[in-house]
Amino acid sequence: MKHITYIHENSNWTEWQWSDKKLLPLVSRVRILQGRLLGKLLTLGFELNVEAQLNAVTLEIVKTSEIEGETLNDEQVRSSVARHLGIDNASMLTTTREIDAVVEMM
Repeated sequence: MKHITYIHENSNWTEWQWSDKKLLPLVSRVRILQGRLLGKLLTLGFELNVEAQLNAVTLEIVKTSEIEGETLNDEQVRSSVARHLGIDNASMLTTTREIDAVVEMM
């Protein structure tokens, strides 16, 4: 498994810069792939699309918090995200005010 180096792990991270020339083709490629994925999700139906959104946002919040040194409960984050997306499910966990605040910031 390849080790991922985060920006803040580099000794000169405060002087970090990027090259538009190198970055823009990669971002464009990701955007094209994202469009293809969303198109495929639409053909599978609305429920799966919502579930994919819920999973993606939950993962992004949990991983971003880990980078910042904070460990969040995945299921509580998922419940908070679901409520923010308008998904109402009685079986979801209750969340803390802190988790709701993190979700609202994203």
